[in-house]
Amino acid sequence: MCMLLLLSFSNLAYGQQLEVTGTVTDEFTGETLIGVNILIVGTTLGTTTDLNGEYSLTVPGPDAQLRFSYIGYTTQTIAVEGRSVINVIMQSSAILGEDLVVTGYSAQRRIDLTGSISVANVPQMQRIAESSITRQLQGQVSGVTVSQSGQPGDEPMVRIRGVGNFGNVSPLYVVDGMPTGSIRDLNPRDVESLQVLKDASAASIYGARASNGVIIITTKQGRPGLNVSFDSYVGYETPKHHGNPYNIASPQEMAEIEWLAYRNSGLTPSSPLYGSGATPRLPDYISPAGAMSGQVNHDDYYVNPFYTSTSDLGSFFRITPANQQGTNWFQEIFKPAYSTNSTLSVSGGGDDATYLLSLNYVNQEGTLLRTYNERYTLRVNTQFNLNDNIRIGQNASISIWENPQSGSLNEGTATGMVYRQQPIIPVYDIAGNFAGNFGAPLGNASNPVAQRERTMNNTGQNNRIFGNIFGEVDLLENITFRTNFGGSYGTSNWSWFQFPEYENAENAVVNLYGEGAWNGTNWTWTNTLAYSDLLAEVHNVTVVIGTEANEDTGRERGGTRTDYFSFNPNYVNLSTGAGDPTNYSWKYENALFSLFGRVEYNYDNRYLLNATVRRDGSSRFLDNRYGIFPAGSIGWRISQEEFMRDVDWITNLQLRAGYGVMGNQLNVAPDNAFSLFGGNQLNSFYPITGGPAIFQGFRQTRIGNPAARWEEAHSMNIGLNAMLFEGNLEFDIDFYRNDVRDLLFNPELPGQAGLAAQPFINVGNVQNQGLDLSVTGRRYFSNDFNMTATLNFTTYSNEVKKIAEGVENFDGTTRRFGGGNPIIRNQVGWPISTFFGYQIEGFWNSQAEIDAANASAPGGVYQSEAAPGRFRYADVTGDGRVTAADRTRLGDPHPDFTYGLDLLVNYKSFDFSAFFYGSQGNDVWNQVKWWTDFFPSFQGAKSKTALYDSWTPERTNATAPIQENAGSTATNLVPNSYYVEDGSFLRLRTVQVGYTFSPDLLSQVGLSRLRVYVQAQNLFTITGYSGPDPEIGNTQSANASTTSFGVDEGAYPTSRQFLFGINLGF
Repeated sequence: MCMLLLLSFSNLAYGQQLEVTGTVTDEFTGETLIGVNILIVGTTLGTTTDLNGEYSLTVPGPDAQLRFSYIGYTTQTIAVEGRSVINVIMQSSAILGEDLVVTGYSAQRRIDLTGSISVANVPQMQRIAESSITRQLQGQVSGVTVSQSGQPGDEPMVRIRGVGNFGNVSPLYVVDGMPTGSIRDLNPRDVESLQVLKDASAASIYGARASNGVIIITTKQGRPGLNVSFDSYVGYETPKHHGNPYNIASPQEMAEIEWLAYRNSGLTPSSPLYGSGATPRLPDYISPAGAMSGQVNHDDYYVNPFYTSTSDLGSFFRITPANQQGTNWFQEIFKPAYSTNSTLSVSGGGDDATYLLSLNYVNQEGTLLRTYNERYTLRVNTQFNLNDNIRIGQNASISIWENPQSGSLNEGTATGMVYRQQPIIPVYDIAGNFAGNFGAPLGNASNPVAQRERTMNNTGQNNRIFGNIFGEVDLLENITFRTNFGGSYGTSNWSWFQFPEYENAENAVVNLYGEGAWNGTNWTWTNTLAYSDLLAEVHNVTVVIGTEANEDTGRERGGTRTDYFSFNPNYVNLSTGAGDPTNYSWKYENALFSLFGRVEYNYDNRYLLNATVRRDGSSRFLDNRYGIFPAGSIGWRISQEEFMRDVDWITNLQLRAGYGVMGNQLNVAPDNAFSLFGGNQLNSFYPITGGPAIFQGFRQTRIGNPAARWEEAHSMNIGLNAMLFEGNLEFDIDFYRNDVRDLLFNPELPGQAGLAAQPFINVGNVQNQGLDLSVTGRRYFSNDFNMTATLNFTTYSNEVKKIAEGVENFDGTTRRFGGGNPIIRNQVGWPISTFFGYQIEGFWNSQAEIDAANASAPGGVYQSEAAPGRFRYADVTGDGRVTAADRTRLGDPHPDFTYGLDLLVNYKSFDFSAFFYGSQGNDVWNQVKWWTDFFPSFQGAKSKTALYDSWTPERTNATAPIQENAGSTATNLVPNSYYVEDGSFLRLRTVQVGYTFSPDLLSQVGLSRLRVYVQAQNLFTITGYSGPDPEIGNTQSANASTTSFGVDEGAYPTSRQFLFGINLGF
């Protein structure tokens, strides 16, 4: 009987058992996780996920609970509730701050950080299908501004907490412990983590190169088991502006603008192009003789586009049909383009050795004709545990890319010719050769299509090997020695050919070939000794000391030659031209040696202390070679105090503060300390004997400054971190002030100094201050439905505090306004690169108004060249008249704040994400208006504004001044506020929808993961800026620098892109 009862109970228990299966994946990447521990709560029974991230486990009944745990992820407890399939999405423990953050030669828990360090959500960034990690970074981290253009392969400008000096403002990148100045060839899919060190207490451990901030990147490593993934997308992009982005007038409207200007000037309209009389008439043809109407004899046409002698130009007879409907030059040079990006990654290994192999291919066409970027990247990362105490490894990447840049983005390039070339000119003449403005009063602009097509044989090839090898030895239980040696070797080779022009009023008539090459080596050797221990269970101490040596060398050489009888690229080289060759070469060498140390102290997870010091010696300095850069920070984890223990909804609350000094030597030429002499045939060779023979001579090429010393950035930061409701709400806020002292700058020398390069000297101070805010909210409605929203917000103000003794300002570019009329002024009390000129109060609407102003003005003249319809300038000084002293601050390109909003929604197998990015308060100097809105500025295309919105006696509420046939200081001859526009914008940067297929379905075809998605970029931009792209105004064109930026001369606007992508796991 007892045996029967026991058997019955046994059968009953067996009947209640339930087999549960499922797949465990990462919440952001969707990748399956191998080795996740799964435990039946209340027992010692459990299992782990296999190589496909799958598990199978028999539970005692439908009411059982399963606990899922994995290193780097938050432990989850899930009730079975009678289900046989439970798929789990693991949440990164970064949310609760338990993850380790690389902070410079060491790592800390995120909740123990006391400096201003932003940890990027890399999996979420990688959802944005991009070939550049810096483009993915835009708006993802507070305190970081990323400005980009539409040019393929272009490396965006990255600024951390604004512009802090008069030269190089790019941050230092550290990839797998190796410092580098560029990450343009880094495959975003290879990135494991990214941290931004923003203040001195966090970044001063890098000393001499940290003043612009530091971005630390760690690449992915292999993990046990074989893992194969393939990620790919194909894209189609179009120019965002399909219409008329510069509002260019039609040919008939162009003629009417000219007639309007003549009438406003009291002249009878007449033009060789449009005839004479009350109404202008468009010609049928344009020829060397001027405008032609009716039929022409096409047999008279003769042009040899491949001519080799300038004398041939005189025999050409060009016939160009007038495009009376108008040529849209923007649409002619900006076309739809395609792109593809694919990454194959294989990783694996065991407990003692892991490896990762990654191969990436990018092929991106540019929307601008003849622009593209093609890149191959191979990465190999390995790690080996030789025994329990010794570890070695290496990280290496090899990149090859071809990216012939479109050149400088200004008035003289194709993007500038879009708004300069007259629309009456077609792309091609009657014979299919390029048409131009030769032979008629059409200005000196060039055919932008011809400009771009003539770059067809230009090349730009680059190769780079970057990586490191390292070894770690545990000398004692708490002491580890690490040595890390690595760097990069790169080469660049480029060539270009200038075809002879025949269609323009001003032709480049000499065929010209040029080529050049650069190679450089940069190595760094770092050795550290780290001690870490927990004393008396409450004193957590970490000490790191180390040395670092760095050397950077490089050389460039190149040459040009003219007079080629054939333009075949297989024939053209520097040895086949008939003209005299020119050549050049130069080289550089820089070295650093550093000692550094860091102490981290944590008392009972409540009171935190961090202190660092670094001593750098640089070859760029002579008398003041060494600099010492200390920093310190403190933190108080309020949430760990006894009086906060019962506040369940506060997971972490931490107050921190830091102060320190960072160095900068990037703005100093390597030979700055020395007075140099040199010369060449053009400037220092002399016929000393009086005969034809010339002899070597010398001139001073640089004035040395051996007293130059380190530029120093003094940084103060106060921050508060909070994690609430078990990490479902998180925010970080920082208030900061950066004072950059002893700025290195090379001010202009007086004329008697000759042509020698001016030395870099220590001059003034610049201050940045502002606020960084990051807020993340997470809501988990169920295992099938969750939502995450992250807002990053940054404010900053920039001010020049001091320039030099007795110097209150220095000027930047003048562009088309000539000497003495800068559009940029850098002045004490103003931001760097402040727009400068006359402030417009309105228009002079009558002569009586002018007479009244003159009557009360000293000397009887209130404003020179005042006339009805012209600008009325403000009397800023209040002396009763307008003079050069009334020029004032008109705006600046620095935003008041930038922000990014990232949204992510997961519902069952679907995911949706959207990213918005905005900038508020930044101004743009729209130099395009000088060409398009004033008839007398330059012969060329004009805007509809000049015709329909310019001042007339009947239209005094106009937005543009009167059109006249001559320039005036009261309109277009001096800088004024007409050119300054609000460049604020809000852009939907990306929107993406994806679908992940069920693992049960995929297992039948040998796949562990399959996700497909569609993505759109730059769907809309909300802005009041009149140019094609307000973001372009924040980038630096060829005519710009740190002290002269924010000027739009017709750049490469971003494009609207649509793509389809796939993520595969095997």
